[in-house]
Amino acid sequence: MPHSTTSNITIHPIQPPKGSTYDFGAELRGADLENLTDADAEIIKRALYEHQVILFKNQHALTPKAQYEVTRLFDPAATGYGHGKTLDAKRSILHPDLKTIPHQPQVQVIGNGAVAEFEGLKDITLKHPHHKTFHKEAISEEDDRENTRFYRWHIDAALYDLEPPKATSLLAVKVPKTQYQNLRYDDGTGDELKVPRGSTAFVSSYTMYDLLSEEDKEFARTTKVQYAPHPYIWMSPAKSRSDGLGLISEGLELSPCQLPPIDESKIKVLPMCWRNPLTNQLALQIHPSAVQKLILADGNVIDDLKQVREIVHRMQRPGIAPELVYPIDWEEGDFAIFHNRGVLHTVTGSFLPEEVRIFRQCNMAASEPVLGPEV
Repeated sequence: MPHSTTSNITIHPIQPPKGSTYDFGAELRGADLENLTDADAEIIKRALYEHQVILFKNQHALTPKAQYEVTRLFDPAATGYGHGKTLDAKRSILHPDLKTIPHQPQVQVIGNGAVAEFEGLKDITLKHPHHKTFHKEAISEEDDRENTRFYRWHIDAALYDLEPPKATSLLAVKVPKTQYQNLRYDDGTGDELKVPRGSTAFVSSYTMYDLLSEEDKEFARTTKVQYAPHPYIWMSPAKSRSDGLGLISEGLELSPCQLPPIDESKIKVLPMCWRNPLTNQLALQIHPSAVQKLILADGNVIDDLKQVREIVHRMQRPGIAPELVYPIDWEEGDFAIFHNRGVLHTVTGSFLPEEVRIFRQCNMAASEPVLGPEV
Protein backbone atom coordinates (compact mmCIF):
# COMPACT_ATOMS: atom_id res chain seq x y z
CA MET A 1 0.00 0.00 0.00
CA PRO A 2 1.59 3.34 -1.05
CA HIS A 3 2.57 5.61 1.84
CA SER A 4 0.96 9.02 1.92
CA THR A 5 0.07 11.47 4.68
CA THR A 6 -2.78 13.05 2.73
CA SER A 7 -5.97 11.70 1.23
CA ASN A 8 -8.58 12.92 -1.26
CA ILE A 9 -11.38 11.08 0.54
CA THR A 10 -14.22 13.21 1.92
CA ILE A 11 -16.95 11.98 4.28
CA HIS A 12 -20.59 12.96 3.84
CA PRO A 13 -23.02 11.68 6.52
CA ILE A 14 -26.28 10.24 5.17
CA GLN A 15 -29.20 12.62 5.68
CA PRO A 16 -32.27 10.65 6.77
CA PRO A 17 -35.52 11.43 4.93
CA LYS A 18 -38.32 13.26 6.68
CA GLY A 19 -39.73 11.17 9.50
CA SER A 20 -36.57 9.10 9.99
CA THR A 21 -34.21 9.66 12.91
CA TYR A 22 -31.37 7.15 12.37
CA ASP A 23 -27.98 8.74 12.96
CA PHE A 24 -25.52 6.49 11.14
CA GLY A 25 -24.29 5.94 7.59
CA ALA A 26 -21.97 8.03 5.40
CA GLU A 27 -20.95 8.33 1.75
CA LEU A 28 -17.20 8.48 1.10
CA ARG A 29 -16.10 10.31 -2.05
CA GLY A 30 -12.75 10.58 -3.79
CA ALA A 31 -11.45 7.07 -3.01
CA ASP A 32 -9.50 5.00 -5.54
CA LEU A 33 -10.25 1.62 -4.00
CA GLU A 34 -7.87 -0.22 -6.35
CA ASN A 35 -4.93 1.98 -5.24
CA LEU A 36 -5.44 2.99 -1.62
CA THR A 37 -2.71 4.85 0.25
CA ASP A 38 -1.98 4.43 3.96
CA ALA A 39 -3.81 7.70 4.61
CA ASP A 40 -6.83 6.50 2.61
CA ALA A 41 -6.94 3.27 4.59
CA GLU A 42 -6.89 5.10 7.92
CA ILE A 43 -9.76 7.38 6.87
CA ILE A 44 -11.84 4.41 5.68
CA LYS A 45 -11.22 2.44 8.88
CA ARG A 46 -12.10 5.37 11.11
CA ALA A 47 -15.20 6.16 9.04
CA LEU A 48 -16.54 2.63 9.42
CA TYR A 49 -16.30 2.68 13.22
CA GLU A 50 -17.77 6.18 13.41
CA HIS A 51 -20.58 5.76 10.85
CA GLN A 52 -21.20 1.95 10.86
CA VAL A 53 -22.25 1.85 7.17
CA ILE A 54 -20.07 3.52 4.53
CA LEU A 55 -21.00 3.83 0.87
CA PHE A 56 -18.82 4.39 -2.21
CA LYS A 57 -20.70 5.23 -5.43
CA ASN A 58 -19.77 4.31 -9.04
CA GLN A 59 -17.48 1.37 -8.25
CA HIS A 60 -18.46 -0.55 -11.41
CA ALA A 61 -14.84 -1.54 -12.13
CA LEU A 62 -13.95 -2.75 -8.64
CA THR A 63 -12.30 -6.17 -8.92
CA PRO A 64 -13.06 -9.05 -6.54
CA LYS A 65 -9.41 -8.89 -5.43
CA ALA A 66 -9.72 -5.20 -4.53
CA GLN A 67 -13.02 -5.90 -2.72
CA TYR A 68 -11.26 -8.56 -0.65
CA GLU A 69 -8.32 -6.26 0.12
CA VAL A 70 -10.57 -3.36 1.16
CA THR A 71 -12.63 -5.66 3.39
CA ARG A 72 -9.41 -6.95 4.98
CA LEU A 73 -8.37 -3.41 5.99
CA PHE A 74 -10.33 -3.86 9.21
CA ASP A 75 -8.65 -7.16 10.08
CA PRO A 76 -5.48 -7.88 8.05
CA ALA A 77 -4.98 -11.24 9.77
CA ALA A 78 -8.40 -12.48 8.60
CA THR A 79 -8.41 -14.65 5.48
CA GLY A 80 -11.27 -17.16 5.46
CA TYR A 81 -14.97 -16.84 4.72
CA GLY A 82 -16.91 -15.47 7.67
CA HIS A 83 -19.79 -17.95 7.81
CA GLY A 84 -17.37 -20.86 7.76
CA LYS A 85 -17.51 -24.22 6.02
CA THR A 86 -20.19 -26.26 7.69
CA LEU A 87 -20.04 -30.04 7.63
CA ASP A 88 -23.58 -30.24 6.31
CA ALA A 89 -24.05 -27.19 4.09
CA LYS A 90 -27.15 -28.46 2.32
CA ARG A 91 -29.19 -28.42 5.52
CA SER A 92 -28.00 -24.91 6.45
CA ILE A 93 -30.47 -22.08 5.90
CA LEU A 94 -27.58 -20.18 4.25
CA HIS A 95 -26.96 -22.81 1.58
CA PRO A 96 -29.19 -21.49 -1.24
CA ASP A 97 -27.94 -17.93 -0.92
CA LEU A 98 -24.20 -18.24 -1.55
CA LYS A 99 -21.96 -18.93 -4.56
CA THR A 100 -18.17 -18.60 -4.32
CA ILE A 101 -16.03 -16.80 -6.93
CA PRO A 102 -13.40 -19.37 -8.02
CA HIS A 103 -10.46 -16.95 -8.36
CA GLN A 104 -11.27 -15.04 -5.15
CA PRO A 105 -12.95 -17.55 -2.81
CA GLN A 106 -13.46 -15.02 0.00
CA VAL A 107 -15.95 -13.20 -2.25
CA GLN A 108 -19.46 -14.61 -2.69
CA VAL A 109 -22.13 -13.95 -5.33
CA ILE A 110 -25.71 -13.37 -4.20
CA GLY A 111 -28.76 -12.07 -6.04
CA ASN A 112 -31.59 -13.35 -8.17
CA GLY A 113 -32.18 -15.01 -11.52
CA ALA A 114 -30.28 -17.06 -14.09
CA VAL A 115 -26.74 -15.89 -14.86
CA ALA A 116 -24.88 -17.49 -17.78
CA GLU A 117 -21.42 -16.39 -16.69
CA PHE A 118 -20.01 -14.22 -13.92
CA GLU A 119 -16.44 -14.04 -12.59
CA GLY A 120 -15.69 -17.62 -13.66
CA LEU A 121 -19.01 -19.06 -12.50
CA LYS A 122 -21.08 -20.67 -15.29
CA ASP A 123 -24.83 -21.19 -15.58
CA ILE A 124 -25.70 -20.27 -12.01
CA THR A 125 -29.13 -19.56 -10.61
CA LEU A 126 -29.34 -17.02 -7.82
CA LYS A 127 -32.32 -16.79 -5.50
CA HIS A 128 -33.25 -13.70 -3.50
CA PRO A 129 -34.51 -14.86 -0.09
CA HIS A 130 -38.26 -14.43 0.30
CA HIS A 131 -39.91 -14.18 3.70
CA LYS A 132 -42.52 -16.83 2.82
CA THR A 133 -39.78 -19.49 3.08
CA PHE A 134 -38.79 -18.42 6.60
CA HIS A 135 -41.69 -16.67 8.35
CA LYS A 136 -44.44 -18.52 10.19
CA GLU A 137 -47.07 -16.47 8.36
CA ALA A 138 -46.50 -14.81 4.98
CA ILE A 139 -48.02 -11.89 3.11
CA SER A 140 -50.64 -13.16 0.67
CA GLU A 141 -49.68 -13.76 -2.96
CA GLU A 142 -51.95 -10.96 -4.21
CA ASP A 143 -50.37 -8.42 -1.82
CA ASP A 144 -46.79 -9.57 -2.29
CA ARG A 145 -45.79 -7.25 -5.15
CA GLU A 146 -46.60 -4.06 -3.25
CA ASN A 147 -45.70 -5.29 0.24
CA THR A 148 -42.68 -6.88 1.89
CA ARG A 149 -41.15 -7.80 5.24
CA PHE A 150 -37.80 -7.78 6.97
CA TYR A 151 -36.58 -11.26 6.00
CA ARG A 152 -34.22 -12.00 8.93
CA TRP A 153 -32.41 -9.49 11.15
CA HIS A 154 -28.94 -10.87 11.71
CA ILE A 155 -25.19 -10.52 12.10
CA ASP A 156 -22.93 -12.13 9.49
CA ALA A 157 -21.28 -14.80 11.63
CA ALA A 158 -20.86 -18.57 11.87
CA LEU A 159 -21.54 -18.32 15.64
CA TYR A 160 -19.83 -21.69 16.05
CA ASP A 161 -16.05 -22.11 16.16
CA LEU A 162 -15.26 -18.88 14.26
CA GLU A 163 -15.18 -15.28 15.48
CA PRO A 164 -17.78 -12.84 14.05
CA PRO A 165 -16.39 -10.81 11.11
CA LYS A 166 -15.57 -7.17 11.79
CA ALA A 167 -16.88 -5.92 8.43
CA THR A 168 -18.90 -7.08 5.44
CA SER A 169 -18.73 -5.48 2.00
CA LEU A 170 -21.42 -5.54 -0.70
CA LEU A 171 -21.03 -4.46 -4.34
CA ALA A 172 -24.19 -3.90 -6.40
CA VAL A 173 -23.31 -5.22 -9.87
CA LYS A 174 -26.78 -5.50 -11.42
CA VAL A 175 -29.89 -3.99 -9.84
CA PRO A 176 -33.42 -4.11 -11.30
CA LYS A 177 -34.82 -0.67 -10.51
CA THR A 178 -38.50 -0.79 -9.72
CA GLN A 179 -41.07 0.65 -7.37
CA TYR A 180 -40.94 1.16 -3.63
CA GLN A 181 -42.64 -1.41 -1.47
CA ASN A 182 -44.58 -1.07 1.78
CA LEU A 183 -42.68 -2.98 4.45
CA ARG A 184 -45.06 -4.39 7.05
CA TYR A 185 -44.07 -5.49 10.54
CA ASP A 186 -47.34 -7.43 10.95
CA ASP A 187 -46.72 -7.74 14.69
CA GLY A 188 -49.84 -6.01 15.97
CA THR A 189 -48.19 -2.57 16.27
CA GLY A 190 -49.31 -1.25 12.89
CA ASP A 191 -45.69 -0.29 12.15
CA GLU A 192 -44.73 -0.06 8.48
CA LEU A 193 -42.09 1.59 6.33
CA LYS A 194 -41.57 2.50 2.66
CA VAL A 195 -38.47 0.80 1.24
CA PRO A 196 -36.94 0.47 -2.24
CA ARG A 197 -37.66 -3.03 -3.55
CA GLY A 198 -34.75 -5.29 -2.65
CA SER A 199 -33.25 -2.83 -0.18
CA THR A 200 -30.80 -4.03 2.47
CA ALA A 201 -32.04 -2.56 5.75
CA PHE A 202 -29.75 -1.61 8.64
CA VAL A 203 -30.27 -0.58 12.26
CA SER A 204 -27.71 0.66 14.78
CA SER A 205 -27.06 -1.70 17.68
CA TYR A 206 -25.70 1.31 19.60
CA THR A 207 -29.10 2.99 19.37
CA MET A 208 -30.65 -0.35 20.34
CA TYR A 209 -28.59 -0.31 23.55
CA ASP A 210 -29.22 3.38 24.25
CA LEU A 211 -33.00 2.83 24.11
CA LEU A 212 -32.91 0.30 26.96
CA SER A 213 -33.99 1.18 30.49
CA GLU A 214 -31.17 1.51 33.03
CA GLU A 215 -32.18 -1.88 34.44
CA ASP A 216 -32.03 -3.51 31.01
CA LYS A 217 -28.69 -1.83 30.26
CA GLU A 218 -27.26 -3.38 33.41
CA PHE A 219 -28.71 -6.76 32.37
CA ALA A 220 -27.23 -6.41 28.88
CA ARG A 221 -23.78 -5.47 30.18
CA THR A 222 -23.61 -8.43 32.55
CA THR A 223 -25.29 -11.19 30.52
CA LYS A 224 -23.69 -13.54 28.01
CA VAL A 225 -25.43 -15.18 25.06
CA GLN A 226 -24.84 -18.85 24.27
CA TYR A 227 -25.51 -19.65 20.62
CA ALA A 228 -26.74 -23.00 19.37
CA PRO A 229 -24.16 -25.41 17.93
CA HIS A 230 -24.29 -25.40 14.13
CA PRO A 231 -26.98 -22.72 14.47
CA TYR A 232 -28.02 -22.44 10.81
CA ILE A 233 -28.71 -26.18 10.66
CA TRP A 234 -30.23 -26.25 14.16
CA MET A 235 -32.79 -23.55 13.27
CA SER A 236 -33.57 -24.81 9.75
CA PRO A 237 -37.05 -26.28 10.48
CA ALA A 238 -38.10 -23.33 12.69
CA LYS A 239 -40.04 -20.27 11.54
CA SER A 240 -39.58 -16.55 12.14
CA ARG A 241 -41.68 -13.84 13.70
CA SER A 242 -43.33 -11.51 11.20
CA ASP A 243 -40.92 -8.68 12.05
CA GLY A 244 -37.92 -10.88 11.17
CA LEU A 245 -36.50 -10.41 14.66
CA GLY A 246 -36.04 -13.94 15.96
CA LEU A 247 -37.88 -17.23 15.81
CA ILE A 248 -41.19 -18.54 17.12
CA SER A 249 -40.82 -21.33 19.69
CA GLU A 250 -42.67 -24.42 18.48
CA GLY A 251 -40.11 -27.09 19.37
CA LEU A 252 -39.06 -27.47 15.73
CA GLU A 253 -35.32 -26.91 16.21
CA LEU A 254 -33.12 -29.93 15.57
CA SER A 255 -31.92 -31.95 18.54
CA PRO A 256 -28.19 -32.51 19.11
CA CYS A 257 -28.39 -36.03 17.67
CA GLN A 258 -29.78 -34.56 14.41
CA LEU A 259 -26.85 -32.14 14.01
CA PRO A 260 -23.33 -32.73 12.71
CA PRO A 261 -20.89 -33.75 15.47
CA ILE A 262 -20.70 -31.07 18.16
CA ASP A 263 -17.39 -29.97 19.66
CA GLU A 264 -18.36 -28.35 22.97
CA SER A 265 -15.27 -26.12 22.85
CA LYS A 266 -16.55 -24.53 19.61
CA ILE A 267 -19.94 -23.48 20.99
CA LYS A 268 -19.97 -19.69 21.06
CA VAL A 269 -20.67 -17.77 24.26
CA LEU A 270 -20.47 -14.05 23.52
CA PRO A 271 -21.20 -10.88 25.48
CA MET A 272 -24.64 -9.39 24.93
CA CYS A 273 -22.95 -5.97 24.54
CA TRP A 274 -20.05 -5.41 22.12
CA ARG A 275 -17.80 -2.37 22.48
CA ASN A 276 -16.81 -0.14 19.53
CA PRO A 277 -12.98 -0.21 19.32
CA LEU A 278 -12.83 3.48 18.35
CA THR A 279 -15.68 5.25 20.16
CA ASN A 280 -16.09 2.87 23.14
CA GLN A 281 -19.88 2.89 22.62
CA LEU A 282 -21.76 -0.25 23.60
CA ALA A 283 -23.89 -2.11 21.06
CA LEU A 284 -26.68 -4.53 21.97
CA GLN A 285 -25.36 -7.06 19.48
CA ILE A 286 -27.30 -10.33 19.37
CA HIS A 287 -28.22 -12.63 16.48
CA PRO A 288 -31.83 -13.19 17.59
CA SER A 289 -32.46 -16.33 15.52
CA ALA A 290 -29.38 -18.22 16.73
CA VAL A 291 -29.66 -17.63 20.50
CA GLN A 292 -30.13 -20.69 22.69
CA LYS A 293 -29.30 -19.72 26.29
CA LEU A 294 -28.59 -16.65 28.43
CA ILE A 295 -25.88 -16.82 31.10
CA LEU A 296 -26.52 -14.32 33.87
CA ALA A 297 -24.03 -12.39 35.99
CA ASP A 298 -24.53 -14.74 38.97
CA GLY A 299 -23.83 -17.80 36.82
CA ASN A 300 -27.46 -18.88 36.54
CA VAL A 301 -28.56 -19.96 33.07
CA ILE A 302 -31.87 -19.23 31.36
CA ASP A 303 -32.27 -22.22 29.05
CA ASP A 304 -36.00 -22.14 28.37
CA LEU A 305 -35.83 -21.25 24.68
CA LYS A 306 -39.18 -19.48 24.57
CA GLN A 307 -38.21 -17.31 27.54
CA VAL A 308 -34.77 -16.57 26.06
CA ARG A 309 -36.35 -15.42 22.81
CA GLU A 310 -38.96 -13.29 24.58
CA ILE A 311 -36.25 -11.48 26.56
CA VAL A 312 -34.10 -10.85 23.49
CA HIS A 313 -37.05 -9.70 21.37
CA ARG A 314 -38.29 -7.32 24.07
CA MET A 315 -34.84 -5.73 24.27
CA GLN A 316 -34.18 -5.51 20.53
CA ARG A 317 -37.62 -4.59 19.15
CA PRO A 318 -37.51 -0.84 20.00
CA GLY A 319 -34.31 -0.56 17.94
CA ILE A 320 -36.00 -1.64 14.70
CA ALA A 321 -38.76 1.00 14.87
CA PRO A 322 -39.51 2.40 11.37
CA GLU A 323 -37.80 5.75 11.98
CA LEU A 324 -34.55 3.98 13.02
CA VAL A 325 -34.19 1.82 9.88
CA TYR A 326 -31.74 2.86 7.13
CA PRO A 327 -32.80 1.05 3.92
CA ILE A 328 -30.15 1.40 1.20
CA ASP A 329 -31.61 2.32 -2.20
CA TRP A 330 -29.14 0.29 -4.25
CA GLU A 331 -27.84 1.57 -7.58
CA GLU A 332 -25.46 -0.31 -9.84
CA GLY A 333 -21.87 0.42 -8.83
CA ASP A 334 -22.71 1.06 -5.18
CA PHE A 335 -20.10 -0.45 -2.84
CA ALA A 336 -21.06 -0.54 0.83
CA ILE A 337 -19.10 -1.70 3.85
CA PHE A 338 -20.87 -2.20 7.15
CA HIS A 339 -19.57 -2.68 10.67
CA ASN A 340 -20.79 -6.18 11.35
CA ARG A 341 -20.12 -5.76 15.08
CA GLY A 342 -22.20 -2.58 15.36
CA VAL A 343 -25.31 -3.02 13.19
CA LEU A 344 -27.96 -5.61 12.42
CA HIS A 345 -29.11 -5.99 8.83
CA THR A 346 -31.68 -7.82 6.76
CA VAL A 347 -32.76 -8.52 3.21
CA THR A 348 -36.13 -7.11 2.13
CA GLY A 349 -38.26 -7.40 -0.99
CA SER A 350 -39.03 -9.94 -3.65
CA PHE A 351 -38.07 -10.46 -7.28
CA LEU A 352 -39.62 -12.45 -10.09
CA PRO A 353 -37.56 -15.45 -11.27
CA GLU A 354 -36.71 -13.65 -14.54
CA GLU A 355 -35.43 -10.51 -12.80
CA VAL A 356 -31.62 -10.66 -12.66
CA ARG A 357 -29.88 -9.08 -9.70
CA ILE A 358 -26.17 -9.61 -8.94
CA PHE A 359 -24.23 -8.59 -5.83
CA ARG A 360 -20.77 -9.48 -4.60
CA GLN A 361 -20.34 -10.02 -0.86
CA CYS A 362 -17.21 -10.42 1.23
CA ASN A 363 -16.59 -11.01 4.91
CA MET A 364 -14.04 -13.02 6.84
CA ALA A 365 -14.08 -14.65 10.25
CA ALA A 366 -12.23 -12.30 12.57
CA SER A 367 -8.74 -12.98 13.89
CA GLU A 368 -9.73 -11.79 17.38
CA PRO A 369 -12.82 -12.00 19.60
CA VAL A 370 -15.37 -9.26 20.10
CA LEU A 371 -14.72 -6.56 22.70
CA GLY A 372 -17.01 -6.95 25.66
CA PRO A 373 -18.43 -4.21 27.88
CA GLU A 374 -15.51 -4.37 30.34
CA VAL A 375 -13.02 -1.56 29.77
